[in-house]
Amino acid sequence: MDYLENRELSWLKFNGRVLEEAVDAGTPLLERLSFSAIYQSNLDEFFMVRVGSLTDAAKNNKNKKDSRSGMTPSQQLDAVFTSVRRMQPSVEEAYRKTMGELAAYGYEHVSIKNATPEELSFLELYFKREMKPFISGLVVNDALPFPFLKNKEIYAVVQLASKKGVSIGIVPVSHEQSERMIPLSGNGKRFILEEEVVLHFAHLMFKSYKVLDRALIRVTRSADIMATGKGAEFRDRMEELVVKRTKLAPVRLEVSDVFSREALDYICQKLKIKNVRVFTSRVPLDLSFVFDLQELDLSPELHYIPRQPRKPAALSDTKSVFAQVKAKDMLLSYPFESMNLSFIRLLQECASDPKVTSIKITLYRLAKNSKVIDALCTAAEQGKEVLVMIELRARFDEANNIEWSKVLQAAGVKVIYGPKDYKAHSKLLLITRKAQGGNFDYVTQIGTGNYNEKTSALYTDLMLLTADRDIAADAEAVFNGLINGTLVESTNKLLVSPLALRPQVLAMMDEQINIAKNGGKGYIAAKVNSLCDKVIMEKMVEASQAGVKVELVVRGICCLIPGVEGYTDNISVRSIVGRFLEHSRIFIFGQDGKEQKIYIGSADYMSRNTIRRVEVAAPVEDEKLKKRIRDMFHTLMNDNVKARVMLSNGSYVRPKCRRESDVPLNSQEFFYEEAYRRLEEKQEKQERLRKNVEKGAAKKKPAKRKTPAKRTSKK
Repeated sequence: MDYLENRELSWLKFNGRVLEEAVDAGTPLLERLSFSAIYQSNLDEFFMVRVGSLTDAAKNNKNKKDSRSGMTPSQQLDAVFTSVRRMQPSVEEAYRKTMGELAAYGYEHVSIKNATPEELSFLELYFKREMKPFISGLVVNDALPFPFLKNKEIYAVVQLASKKGVSIGIVPVSHEQSERMIPLSGNGKRFILEEEVVLHFAHLMFKSYKVLDRALIRVTRSADIMATGKGAEFRDRMEELVVKRTKLAPVRLEVSDVFSREALDYICQKLKIKNVRVFTSRVPLDLSFVFDLQELDLSPELHYIPRQPRKPAALSDTKSVFAQVKAKDMLLSYPFESMNLSFIRLLQECASDPKVTSIKITLYRLAKNSKVIDALCTAAEQGKEVLVMIELRARFDEANNIEWSKVLQAAGVKVIYGPKDYKAHSKLLLITRKAQGGNFDYVTQIGTGNYNEKTSALYTDLMLLTADRDIAADAEAVFNGLINGTLVESTNKLLVSPLALRPQVLAMMDEQINIAKNGGKGYIAAKVNSLCDKVIMEKMVEASQAGVKVELVVRGICCLIPGVEGYTDNISVRSIVGRFLEHSRIFIFGQDGKEQKIYIGSADYMSRNTIRRVEVAAPVEDEKLKKRIRDMFHTLMNDNVKARVMLSNGSYVRPKCRRESDVPLNSQEFFYEEAYRRLEEKQEKQERLRKNVEKGAAKKKPAKRKTPAKRTSKK
């Protein structure tokens, strides 16, 4: 179908948009380097997860075709490899260009070829004293076993002269005592990487051999592990699988520059990897070191404008967060508003509140030093009922979550792991507090992002806090399902997958289709990370054909192509890639007004979210909060700085200003300025009230009474 695109190829386009930030003149130089590293890190994970999965499918389900593109797993792999190779020159150009411009600030990535004789002498001595004692070279040939190469570790390999066929020398580069960037100047801005030094002096590790050729290599291994189960046995099984994952089959081999074809073929044979999976790079195989470069120069022009999350303007310091939410619903927006001064504050207050009886929460990803965990442990230690559903299958956070589950259990928290066959990806909190007359009050929180203080300063997310009793009842049903391993089939207000989210979304889309068919103006909008649920996409096509206006903000994968005549004429798609990672999910049905329905939640429009996970979305019913979300979405749709618009051929372009007078609008910077403005307005209002109170008190102050004259008695 002309209006649907392959998921993997769509993701690669997204990563290409990330790479665009690495060459964008509007992005500060040191931040550009970060985007090059993010592009590379994203690609690592893509190979580990998606290519790993496709590789298994090519072996086990080789004839099964992708429902969107009709491609078999092998065809998808070929297309992926071709696309990645096409982007590689842009990756190399981005790094070289940025480092070239940074030369004006004293930065230089020195190569062995460009090092001075004095520097080469220093590096040789450094290698002999600081590196060689801690690493060992291993000779490999048909008579000797091939070593295990760790996932994403860099190795120096050399082809050795041998009369008995191919011999390879392998040297692991990193060790605990090493620093990857070796400074060649006092401030560290001129540097060389340790792997480049090891490679240059590798011949000293194989003195009895003649070195014919040398290169750096890096293996990427599949991370496609899957486990089901429940209870302590499930946690033990996950611990085993996390260890096993490090030893899964290679899915990619990266090589620095050109290397001997004969030697490379030999390595591929030993790794059991085909040559089509070998990728050459003329920039460092791991760019993660560039984040350390940012600390070496604090010149404002090299960095983004410093931003600090603000205290939410809606929150008062004089009342507890629970009491304020009981009075009215609240919407929090990260990273523009502070998680520590809002959500963490709520947890900490409730942990110490003697009237709070229970706290129930779902956890997916957590910060390294989690204040959320601290608050939950405190609550349990103070005798409250604390229930935590922690997802042990959160990819690449499995080990972290396993350890946190042990910490929570040690503090007396009841820890569960969710349904056997479904990941619980929801962001849900339910707090119960005693009220007067033996009743209870409830505060429910539903979010679009994880309870992670670190990422809350980097990802854009929304969080709804409400005292609505129907929503609390739905949340209780979700937690009961998580405890019992059952699925929620119906709700009062929440949308809950896998059974009670997609049908409701489709029904609300049908309402808009009927409005359009009856001569009205139907409207559907969504902001998601990814769109590839075919059932939802087909419903959007139906809506477009009926005349419904469909506006989509999709950061990453988007398998629906807009503007295809006869199918998606009324659909527009844009992606925003900028300083912060767009992560919030918003669903809108209907034109502005009281009949309009707005939801926020944890689910993307992907089948893995809508029918294979436990996800929760909540209605935003307060009219002021609905307007705030509408305004946010309108701003996103008018971003002309960091947005890209998807064309009918599947490509993305920057939006053109309609008029010369159009002001550049960076939505993320706008939202930060708005958070500053909202807080300043509140502070000014409070100051005016304080002064008015003081004036009023001064006016009402009684006049000083005169002492009456003493009466004298007449005699």
